[in-house]
This record gives sequence, structure tokens and C-alpha cells, in this order.
Amino acid sequence: MGSTMSEKILAVAAGRNQVMAGEIVTARVDLAMANDFTAPLALESMRSAGIDRVFDPERVCIVAGRHAPFRDSALAGAVASLERFCKSQGIHNFFGYGEGMDHALVPELGLIRPGMLVCNADSHTCTYGALGAFGVPMGSTDMAYIFAFGETWLRVPETIRVVYSGELQPFVTSKDMILTTVGRLGVDGARYKAIEFSGPALAKLSVDERFTITNMAIEMGAKTGMIAPDAVTAAYLATRTPVPWAPVLSDTDAVFEQTIEIDVSHLPPVVARPFNPSDVVPVTEVAGTKVTQVTIGTCTNGRIIDLEQAAQLLRGKKVAKGTRLLVTPASNIVYQQAREKGLLDVFLTAGAIVNPPGCGPCAGIHMGVLGETDVCLATHNRNFHGRMGHKDAQIYLASPYVAAATAVAGAIADPREML
Repeated sequence: MGSTMSEKILAVAAGRNQVMAGEIVTARVDLAMANDFTAPLALESMRSAGIDRVFDPERVCIVAGRHAPFRDSALAGAVASLERFCKSQGIHNFFGYGEGMDHALVPELGLIRPGMLVCNADSHTCTYGALGAFGVPMGSTDMAYIFAFGETWLRVPETIRVVYSGELQPFVTSKDMILTTVGRLGVDGARYKAIEFSGPALAKLSVDERFTITNMAIEMGAKTGMIAPDAVTAAYLATRTPVPWAPVLSDTDAVFEQTIEIDVSHLPPVVARPFNPSDVVPVTEVAGTKVTQVTIGTCTNGRIIDLEQAAQLLRGKKVAKGTRLLVTPASNIVYQQAREKGLLDVFLTAGAIVNPPGCGPCAGIHMGVLGETDVCLATHNRNFHGRMGHKDAQIYLASPYVAAATAVAGAIADPREML
């Protein structure tokens, strides 16, 4: 019997020839990560256990600038402490100077490669599966153990296969593909499963577009989401890392728990309604809903292709009076690309606010937190009660195209009617 991608990666990490879904394995971690909020908690747990050295400074990465510039002195002090720790440990992969958020920055730097087991104290670690890595979110206490010993235990997950076929229509994107999938499976339909995304429609997407899909695997309860490496992956990595890698692919006789087939040919732009990312409807069903804020960015849709799509609709137009448009490039690399392409001018001329690179207002921490009566349409991945600030603020999720059209209209709008 053949093995899935997940089973193969975990078998190598466990030093085994083969593992089966349902087994508990102890696995060697290739890259251990944490951020400005979770790293201090992990290091505190590690120190309380009497451990003062990380297992391998070359395999530890701390991205502590997700929320820079910092909202208060406590966070600023915590990041300064992280920097001192990394210097004392010889950890070179420390980022706390406004480089942006980890799920966009670290792949751009070539630190993620196919076949890796990556553990990060953040729920959207599944994003790295777009490059064929097994990305696992961990709690800070779990990360303390990993930082100390370089290994963790995992239950080998069953795998759900999602097959995308057909041709995307204009103004329909990978965000619409994954929101549709979340709508099909629900927020717990893939609980502790791996999801392997595949199919001819997906094969045509760029790596940046694929990140959007794997990023939201966690919104279905999945342990991770993965895409098999191909020529598109190879071209992406060729410009980012000299480290050799080999693709890990599911065998033709691998056993999948279930297969979900989605023909994207007739997908419209879609929107997830408050307060659940699985409450997905065509944009036409909620068109005309007034909004007070639109946000474009985050680890889901803060890459250069997302900003290009938004700028395509915003060029020569103005943000509606009474509506705030916030644009947050996910990393400084994306920020520089947007500047070189003239996208920042498009946003500023339209009346948008361009935030520094990072998470922006997604987690309700800074740079656009919502109030009680706010209604926001965001390109984010979650819209639960209180996600972006006040518990009663309403959050809709959609693609950059829908977000840009909504900002111009001052109400949820179908981008197909704008051009």
C-alpha cells in the first residue's frame, strides 16, 4: 500500500521507512519557529524547565516583527528581550525590525523547502504546505520542548484530497477556491486531518496564489494543508535558495480518507459572512451591504499578486466617503515590490491607508482595530466574534478583487460589475 505526502514526510522525520495514519511518532523538526507573541511564552517555559540552550541555532527562526511598530512598551520590551536571546544563542534567523510576518517572509527567504517538517507557534503554519512542506502549528509549551530538543510527537493524520478542475473565470481567484472549500467541509470537517490540494486548476496557480489555499486549511480544522511540488514550485525556489531539495509526492496507490472534487469553472466571487469562515455565499447575495472598513493584506492575501489585483480595480478610482481602506503588505519584500510597481501610489491616490508590513489589524491588535458598530470586509482568514476588535463588529471575508470593489462602492460589491 502506498503512502501520502504527509506519511512520507513524517516517516523520514521519524527515521522510519513507512508510517501509517493513526500512528504516534516522534519526529525530528527541520525548522522551529515562533513570533513576537508566542516566542516569549515558549522561552519562559524552556527556562523554567532549566534549559538554557536551543537544540540547534541554525534550525530556529524567530519572526518578532509581525506587529511592528509596537503598540506598547511591553511588546517592545519583549521583542528587545528576544533579540538579546537570539544573539546569545547564535540564532541568525531573527527578524524584528519591520520585515513583516513569518508566513510570507520565511518562504521568500528560501527557508522553506519541500519535504521539511516545520513547527511554528502559530495556527497558520499550514501555509508552508504550498511548497510541499509539512507545516504544523504548535502551542508555546510544545515549542519550548522543540526549541530544547529539536523533536516532537505527532499523530500521523489521515489525508483528505481536494481536486480542483476547470478554468477560473475573470475576477475569481484562489481565495474564492479555498472559501468554497471551507464552505463545503465546514470549520471542523478536516479536524486533525491533512488536506492535499491538487488538480489541473490548481496546477495553473502561482506559488503566491497557492499560499492562500494552504493558509486556510486550518480554518477547516486540518493539521496541515499541502500541495505537491511541481515545476512552478521549482521555479519559485530556484530564485530563493541554493539548498538542494527533492519533491515528496503521494503514491498512486496512497489511501485517502475522502476525495472532494470542485469544478472551478462556474465559481463566482464569494464572500464568507459573519461570524464563520464556512458561511460562504456568492458575492451577489450580500452585495449592497454597507461597510465602514475594508482591509487588504495578512498571511492569506498580503502578497504582491493580491496587491496587484486590488490595484487593478482601484486605479483611477476613489475610496467611498465613510469607508476606510487599509492595505498591509505581508512583508517588507512585498512592500518594496509594490513600491517598484507603483502600487503604493495607486492605493494612496485612491485614498487608502498603507500600513507597515506585518499582520495589520487581522488579530485585533493594532493598525485598524474595529469598534462595536464597524462592518468590515477583509481578505483575512477568520471572521469570528472579536477577531479584529470588538466582539460585535461584523467581518466578511473575500478576495482582493471583492475588497477593492467594496472600498470604491462603500458597500459589498461584485468586481465583475466594475470593469
